[in-house]
Order: sequence, then structure tokens, then C-alpha cells
Amino acid sequence: MITQMQVKGLMFDPYNNAYIVILRDEDQADMLPIWVGKSEASSISLALESVDPPRPMTHDFMKAYLDAVNAKVISVVITDLSENTYFAKIHLTYEDSEYTVDSRPSDAIALALRSEAPIFANESVIRKQTSEELDQWLENLKPEDFGKLDS
Repeated sequence: MITQMQVKGLMFDPYNNAYIVILRDEDQADMLPIWVGKSEASSISLALESVDPPRPMTHDFMKAYLDAVNAKVISVVITDLSENTYFAKIHLTYEDSEYTVDSRPSDAIALALRSEAPIFANESVIRKQTSEELDQWLENLKPEDFGKLDS
């Protein structure tokens, strides 16, 4: 079973010197924090803020390429979590066929935002990431922790 998720924001984790993409379900019951690098966070941030860079970034190029060949991103699914690494798949249509492409979650999310495609997570991924340590970390978050990303 899969759950539709929305990107609720980006934040910086000073303990790991990394950025976190926060995904939440529609009911705000489940949260999926995905740690990403600075360039990936920057790309996601630009898409969230609807900023067109002066030159296309990789995800802009990917979207332009798909548009040029009349392919469409159907959805993105966060499929697995193994040894603290998330995995994702991008589902595409091209002509009369559907294709699935393996992807890093950060790339899949950046492309989904540009394509206005839905983002889903497997229930097993949501269950795996839930732990006491994560719950405690999330309880200590303050609204000001959800600031804008410095590009």
C-alpha cells in the first residue's frame, strides 16, 4: 500500500551538516524526513519557490528533455529504506507505454515538483523510519527550524 505525501518544507540539520526534506501525508499523521545534500536541497527549494534559474539545473533539463519527447512523469514513489538509505522510483509514460526508473529520492522529488506529479511513499518505508529516537527528535522541533534554504 502507498500513501500520498506532500513536500512540507526543507530544514538544515546542524548535527549531520545536511538538509532534510520533510514529506507529510494529507492527514498530517505520517512524516517522512529524508536527508539530502546541499545541491539537491537547493534544487528542491527552487522548485518549491517556483524560481527559474538563469540556466537550467539538472532537474530542469530532465523535465525539458521529457517534455521534448512527449514523455510524462506519472508519479514518484519512495520505495524502500535500507541501512539509512532511501530508494525511489519515477513512473513515466511515453507513447503507449509505462516505464519505471530507479532514482535517488532527492532527484525524484525535484523532478516531481517540476512536473507537478504526485509523490507517494510505501507504507513499509513509513513504518521503518519510525523510531523512538526519530520521534524524540521531531518532538523537539520548533517552527523556526523550518526556515528558508540558503542557496
